[in-house]
Amino acid sequence: MSVPNADLGDAEREGLGAGIFAEQNNPLAIIAIDDDPGILKFYQTVMSDMGVRFESSTDPRRALDLVVAHDPSLVILDLTMPGTDGMELLRRIKSRDPQTRVVMITGNYTIETAVKAIQEGAIDYLCKPVTAEKLRELVTRVRSPMNQEERTCAPEQELADVSNLEGIIGRSPRMLEVFDMIQRVAPHFRTALVVGEPGSGRRTVARALHNLSPGRGQRFATFKSEVLGDNPVDNQPSKQRGSTFTEAVVGESELFESAMGGTVFLDEVGDLSGATQLRLLRLLDQISAKEVGSPLTPQEDLRVIASTSRDLRAETQSGRFRADLWYRLNMVQIHLPALRERADDVLLLARHFLAQFTAQYGKAVRRMSRGAEAALLAYSWPGNVSELGNVIGRACRLAEGNVLYCGDLPAGVVLPSYGDDVLFRGGRGMSTASGQNHLPPRPCEKSAGYPRSLVV
Repeated sequence: MSVPNADLGDAEREGLGAGIFAEQNNPLAIIAIDDDPGILKFYQTVMSDMGVRFESSTDPRRALDLVVAHDPSLVILDLTMPGTDGMELLRRIKSRDPQTRVVMITGNYTIETAVKAIQEGAIDYLCKPVTAEKLRELVTRVRSPMNQEERTCAPEQELADVSNLEGIIGRSPRMLEVFDMIQRVAPHFRTALVVGEPGSGRRTVARALHNLSPGRGQRFATFKSEVLGDNPVDNQPSKQRGSTFTEAVVGESELFESAMGGTVFLDEVGDLSGATQLRLLRLLDQISAKEVGSPLTPQEDLRVIASTSRDLRAETQSGRFRADLWYRLNMVQIHLPALRERADDVLLLARHFLAQFTAQYGKAVRRMSRGAEAALLAYSWPGNVSELGNVIGRACRLAEGNVLYCGDLPAGVVLPSYGDDVLFRGGRGMSTASGQNHLPPRPCEKSAGYPRSLVV
């Protein structure tokens, strides 16, 4: 087959290397798939001075492997190749990452096929022979939107930075209300109640209250409901004992006394037995008695934060929780919304976790595919932010290359409508030609050790 402009002169090569094509610091990745090696050689010659990373193959079966390995910004795809339907390959590439731009090339142009290619997500549909000028236009078209994406990355990062209050991540209206309440309450509170579903981040809110309170330099001690009065767990500031957790067999009064000047966090108070509720009420009464008649010394200035996933108002009405203790704890209430009620924060949190885990695991993952983001947004997150952190941590460990795809997510998180993205993840999620994902649904795997400061 004759190739147009196959013999490029020095002057044309110099022109091709000018302007934006000389941006070697951030080269585009371009992949071409065509069963004609002469065409691929022409593409390579034209793009050699364009500041791009060019990969090609005459074997369409390698197309998806190349996409996985190089995360291309542009795929030039022949429509008709032996044993392969180019349109089906287009659908597979777009299902992996809808951001990938694909140009279909054909020697037999028809309006019907062109319309179908555009409907399937191709950015253009060209008829052979493709000239050097047309290739230069394609690179310009692809590079311009990418530069725009890069210009928006800095404001996005700045927005993420201002959406972090003492380790709590969020910018949805519901979370901004929580931020405002924490900042207003922290300097003055003596008791507070943090309410929210498991995994929503009640402990992180308690930590934020402590860190913004006058007792920020003192101990933050935690009672677990299942061991209250038996094995309390306390956590001292890093300057004293690092970030380790220690256990001691002491009574409530001893722990309260050891935390004077700081904060005691009572986790899941709704699970306390009646006898423990009474002991706790008496301790709170003893502390509050010091407020009458004289100002508190720094050593006596104790803050108490309780948390629960239960409806304590209903619990008091049913008699399962002491009404007097409920009134004592509920002087200030901070309600944490479930993650499904703050959908605006899902991708912000996911990207935050992704950045954390890529650094922790030494991975090169830079972003999530559009399909993966869509799957995260569509999922209901019954385990809230804790589940999201576990899912991203697991996916980051499995991800190959610099993009996290749907196939890296647990099957139980990906809805059937995203099955193609799972299907074509190289080496995982294999299925029949029908395009249905046959991996058995499984619960999100809980990964130990993702940062507590990120669990909100």
